[in-house]
Amino acid sequence: MDEGSAGVRAVPYGDRAVLLEVAGAEALAGLRAALLATPLAGQVDLVPAARTLLVVLDRPPTDLDLAALRRLVPAAPAAGGAAAAVELAVVFDGPDLDEVAERTGRSADAVVAGLTGARLTVAFGGFAPGFGYLTGLPPELHVPRRATPRTRVPAGAVGLAGPYAGVYPRASPGGWQLVGRTAAVLFDVDRDPPALLSPGTAVRLRAVG
Repeated sequence: MDEGSAGVRAVPYGDRAVLLEVAGAEALAGLRAALLATPLAGQVDLVPAARTLLVVLDRPPTDLDLAALRRLVPAAPAAGGAAAAVELAVVFDGPDLDEVAERTGRSADAVVAGLTGARLTVAFGGFAPGFGYLTGLPPELHVPRRATPRTRVPAGAVGLAGPYAGVYPRASPGGWQLVGRTAAVLFDVDRDPPALLSPGTAVRLRAVG
């Protein structure tokens, strides 16, 4: 039996980590907050994904660690997340804005109002260095990915896909619905830290120009 009463599945991952599997983003954020507030002995890093949290240790995990993690009680994430809030200035002129409006049964202006009014949070990173999966979209703005991905999406493009919003940190192929663009630099190796958006960061989109 590797699942606790709260539905947390904990299994050893390699020789110095434990992988927690949970039901969804809300539960994951709560477990991450709990481990940030009260770290496990020897805890050196937490790596969140969509439904998993990797607890990296400086030692091999023990049976006591697994038992403690399965009993872990989720905590409320700190207001605004562990990192400072980031405001992104966005020009909402994306090629898919009208399609998103049609899919959601509202005007383009109403879509923009919903996006700028949302309290977004970086749930986890992935896809490319500096790309953050932003949760907190209103359910009425959840739209599917494009049936045919684009071969090139420019850096700074703001997109929607399912329950997530995100900003492409560099030019790349992509299938998200593009609603706008920002001049913000999402990843810079000469910056400390290099990624502008890290897990737990609160994000607000501000409409400009």
